[in-house]
This record gives sequence, C-alpha cells and structure tokens, in this order.
Amino acid sequence: MSNNHGEPPLKGIRILDLSRVLAGPFCTMTLADLGADVIKVEIPGRGDDTRAFPPFINGVSSYFLSINRGKKSITLNLRTKEAQEALYKIAENCDVLLENFRPGVTARLGVDYETLRKVNPRLIYCSISSFGQTGPYASWPGYDLIIQGMGGLMGITGEPGSPPVRIGVAITDIGAGMYATIAILAALRAREATGEGQHLDVSMMDGSVSWMTYMAGNYFATGKVPPRMGSAHPSIVPYQAFVAGDSKGILIAAGNDRL
Repeated sequence: MSNNHGEPPLKGIRILDLSRVLAGPFCTMTLADLGADVIKVEIPGRGDDTRAFPPFINGVSSYFLSINRGKKSITLNLRTKEAQEALYKIAENCDVLLENFRPGVTARLGVDYETLRKVNPRLIYCSISSFGQTGPYASWPGYDLIIQGMGGLMGITGEPGSPPVRIGVAITDIGAGMYATIAILAALRAREATGEGQHLDVSMMDGSVSWMTYMAGNYFATGKVPPRMGSAHPSIVPYQAFVAGDSKGILIAAGNDRL
C-alpha cells in the first residue's frame, strides 16, 4: 500500500516482533504491508512454531509463508543475558514491540513493558493474549478453538439440533491481529501528540465477544439464547444456502424487500 506520493504510509516505522504462530504475525505482516520495517525474533535452532506446519513449498511451510511476508528474521534465546542485552539495543531504535506470550512470561524474561520503557520511552508495546493482561482468566492459556467456544461464536454456528461448529479458520487469532493493528496505528498517532509510548493490551476473548453484536442484542431484547441456524439469518428471509433440485448448492441473499 502506498499513498499518492508513492511512499507507503508506515515507511520509517520499525517493529520488533516477538510473537509467534498466528495472531501476532498476522498483525506485523499487515504493518509490513503498510511499509513498516519488521524484525521478527525467532527461537534459535527451531524458529517460529509454524515453520514445522505442513505442507511445504520448496522446504518452507506454506502456513509460515502466508503470515510472515515482508519481514526480516533474527534468532535470540531470550533466556540468556546476552540475548536480552541485544534485544535492548534493538529496542532503542524501534517504534513498536509486539509480543503474544502468556501474561507474566515477558517479566520473567526481562523484556516486559516496564523494563523496555526505560530503554525507550517512545516505545509502543503491544501484548496479545487469550484473556488479557489482567482479570480472573489472565493466567489461562488459550487457543482459537477455546476462544471461539467461550466467546459465543461456536454457540451460534452449526445446524439446528447439532453440536457447535468451529469457524473454518482461526478467526479469533486473526481478529486479535487486526485489533492489534488498529491499536498500534492509533498509538502511533497519539505519540505524535504526546511524544510517549504506551502499553496496549489486546485480548482474543474481547474481540470474539465484540463480534456477537446483534446476536447479543437479540438475547438482551428477548431473553432467549440465539439458536444455531446453519447458514440462515436470524432476521432476514431468504438469506441462506439451499440445495437445488439438481443437488447443487445455491445462495439466496434478499437483504431487503426491493430484492
């Protein structure tokens, strides 16, 4: 993406990416697409977990390739003092740091926000986690499947009378990455006015619950738990998939009376 002058909007912004798997890497890939310089930190000898996910293209995981374009990679063992000191040096010249460790891990590694803000007061530090940095579930690990279930998405997905169904992609990971992108862009704008960085707390669970929108509204209006309706819409008819007489699928979406 570039502006009318041919320059990408985030040219000159440097991102230090400590995240792995999907939510964080999706965020930093988006920022790289916008022109940011992304430095991805991986585990020595192993790299990001997704490097081992099949299938492979010329020996490289297609999963890894799909969410890590436009980045540079380095390896650091953050359990060592030498690696921590190296990270501090890099962070001095970065605008953003992103991590998706379980809350408390960065403090044990010496790379938490309070430590790094002393190194670089202008640093925007974004944490992505399952349930947020505070609260009763903060210490819980979590994956997309768990968040889809607890956040309500699976409860409204599937056929009537059938068990809940997981959405086909890890939507709560991707959504958290998108919300983190929005938060980082807003923090960069705020820093122009204040000159200071800040700590951003992005929760997969918060994002999942926010998507319930009108389904949650229906519940509060009626007191009835929304049923699973397959591909049908709770308020608009016809608005779903049908099987035609020749056994082929057909989609009808009559969004208003004029249609």
